Amino acid sequence: MTRLSLSRLLAPGPADAVVPPSGHTAWLTLFTAGAMTFLAVFALALALASGRLAERWAGALERTATVRLSAPEDQIDRQVKAVLALLSTTPGIASARALDEEEQRKLLEPWFGPDLPVQALPLPRLIEVVEDGAGYDAEGLRLRLTAEAPGAVLDDHARWRRPLAVAAARLVLLGWLSIGLIGLTMAAMITLAANAALAANAQVIRVLRLVGARDSYIARAFVRRFTLRALAGAGVGAVAGMIGIAALPGAEAAGGFLTGLGFQGAGWLLPLLLPFLAGGVAFAATRAAAFRKLREFH
Repeated sequence: MTRLSLSRLLAPGPADAVVPPSGHTAWLTLFTAGAMTFLAVFALALALASGRLAERWAGALERTATVRLSAPEDQIDRQVKAVLALLSTTPGIASARALDEEEQRKLLEPWFGPDLPVQALPLPRLIEVVEDGAGYDAEGLRLRLTAEAPGAVLDDHARWRRPLAVAAARLVLLGWLSIGLIGLTMAAMITLAANAALAANAQVIRVLRLVGARDSYIARAFVRRFTLRALAGAGVGAVAGMIGIAALPGAEAAGGFLTGLGFQGAGWLLPLLLPFLAGGVAFAATRAAAFRKLREFH
């Protein structure tokens, strides 16, 4: 049994007549490659979007912090000015500003509705802090705030950042794991189709052997035909998946739920690589199945 190269296996030859050009094995290979590639496009989009979302969340939370200030009504304005003055002289802080009542109302609106009487509630004053590239000493700042305004609490968003980063990382892992499982499923289905085609043509294979055909000659026909079928099906599936991604509603129409799901810029070229990966999977799966089945016929 000779060792076959990819170019030689894919080269056309008279042995192609061994493989039926149509029938259930052909449709199974085309459908499996197309359906699995279609799903792989969405899994790839999920993985890339989750990565972008993780970077955006981490970047936004790492650069901002919040100071919550609670104090008696007759002292609140004075303490806000003192905290702002302290923050303006703190190394690593680019800017700091107190949120007005309208901004606080918008923050609470998703939970309490638009008619929340902010001015009538004993809410703490919020001060938004934006750090520069060097960052600041959070523990040192907390001590200074306690000395200047006992009711001031620094929230550097660490407790929010960690769960978000972990969730986004798991979504990225889930996306790549899904692509791997899709590839294994495709290999299994194509292997079943190749085995069925080989079993259906057992008599033809025996006749070819009687006239001197080698296993490599017979296997080349199966590998070429099934690889090309997988390429064709995967190409259709990739295009259909890209159309589906492009047809998803925008972030505004989806209420922000699908924000960032899709491809951006050169990322639209990545789904075009999936048919070639599917062809490689079909090549490896069919080659292994063909030689294994041919050994059984001895």
